Amino acid sequence: MLKITPIPAFESNYFWVINPDPLQARVIVVDPGAAQPVIDFLHQQQLTLAAILITHRHHDHIDGVDALLKDWPVDVYGPTSTAIPQITKHLNDKHSLELLGLHIRVIAVPGHTWEHIAYYLPEHKSLFCGDTLFAGGCGRRFDDTDGIMWGSLQKLANLPDDTQIYCAHEYTLANLKFAAEVEPENKELIGRLTQVRQLRSQNKITLPTTIGLEKRTNPFFRCHEIGIKNFVFGNSGSLPESAAGIFDALRHIKDRWPG
Repeated sequence: MLKITPIPAFESNYFWVINPDPLQARVIVVDPGAAQPVIDFLHQQQLTLAAILITHRHHDHIDGVDALLKDWPVDVYGPTSTAIPQITKHLNDKHSLELLGLHIRVIAVPGHTWEHIAYYLPEHKSLFCGDTLFAGGCGRRFDDTDGIMWGSLQKLANLPDDTQIYCAHEYTLANLKFAAEVEPENKELIGRLTQVRQLRSQNKITLPTTIGLEKRTNPFFRCHEIGIKNFVFGNSGSLPESAAGIFDALRHIKDRWPG
């Protein structure tokens, strides 16, 4: 049975450990931005690193790779980028790979960064999406042009509703606070915010989320809804005609939003 475990790091990161078979010791780690938390976890759990998956170039996702490779000289899978020279297996959109008996499909999701990819396990309906999609929100756009990030989010929205989303940060509470400002009449969203407040007050993780839940409560998935359009118009004084334009305007508002 597949087991997925978060390793908390820094202020908000999660490095995900994928264990295809808990009776076996070989595991995969996703986006290890620091080595020591991963090393400690592997030793404590008596596990062996078999591969590393990278979603994008930012330091809090790759800075642990070199130190991990000293103890475990494994293949590093990820996008082609001069900023990630440790990559040994370069991946592009729709590539597939087999690791430890797992079938993994690669989805290109540029926008947060131009080279960003996500990893989808179709048999297990599990998605590792780095900083593209968050619970209740989405990543900042460092390399977005011509609505690329909106297109990336639409790729993810088209996955099955029961897909489990393992994103890279614990941003859920802040994201849902903003979402509740955008759609105060969304009862499921308000209920979700209440639940997340309780979880975070106990220092508990709010992940994974699901594609279906995000479609119902994440404003960046809901740019066709009248409430989102009214919020964008009220905060920008104009309303773009396309859903991609509304997404762009909403992301600009979020970037400037206090808190």
